[in-house]
Amino acid sequence: MAVSNFYESDDLVEQYLLFHYGTGDDQLPFPFGPRDALFYPIRCVSEFLPEIGMVDRALDLGCAVGRSTFELSRWAREVVGIDLSHRFVAAANHVRKTGRIEIRRVEEGEIVTRLTRELPVELNRERCRFEVGDATDLRPDIGRFDLVLAANLIDRVKSPANLLKSFAALVHPGGHLILSSPYTWLEEFTSKPDWLGGKYEPSGDSAPTLDRIKSAFRGSFELKLTKDIQFLIREHARKFQWSVAQASLWQRQ
Repeated sequence: MAVSNFYESDDLVEQYLLFHYGTGDDQLPFPFGPRDALFYPIRCVSEFLPEIGMVDRALDLGCAVGRSTFELSRWAREVVGIDLSHRFVAAANHVRKTGRIEIRRVEEGEIVTRLTRELPVELNRERCRFEVGDATDLRPDIGRFDLVLAANLIDRVKSPANLLKSFAALVHPGGHLILSSPYTWLEEFTSKPDWLGGKYEPSGDSAPTLDRIKSAFRGSFELKLTKDIQFLIREHARKFQWSVAQASLWQRQ
């Protein structure tokens, strides 16, 4: 399946709406299971922003259906959410306009449950805007930001190296960058020669993705801290994806 179509499907839109906006019981109704892995789009912000404090301008790059963008409105006076998927951005804009989320949750096969959820009223929707864009080829007048969040993005672009290079121009000196990813390197998204990690070099050596990022950021970003952040995506009532992202906070030099 083409990458451009993968994130435009009905199933993925509904799955991500649940992942971003569903309650804990909506996502994991069992009394057991990794409940600490819920609310990942929120925790990508809440795990780091108290360390940073209020900022003027924030960018959620690869925002999907927008939950982290809205969460950033607690900490930024202006937040821009950008995603390559037209369907994801349309869903995020609907939430921005109405404050309501309509979710079609798959239970088993063709059986679904329809849920309606509300965005927390304390989140300032007026501070947020969404647009379709390529993370590695943003419009030239996008400007600079005090904070950039790129969650589950680095292993979903054609050229991760180009993505890393672009951050120096996006982040103000002294500003911050949050990267979070489980580093699921797949050739459906990124050709193997362009993987940052997860492969052997011709010499037989290998290196973790974080080491490659450190090398790419030398002289432009300083690593402040890393955290392991687990997350859970519900596919249907009895099938879940449990992952552990490595999240890193960087400061622009």
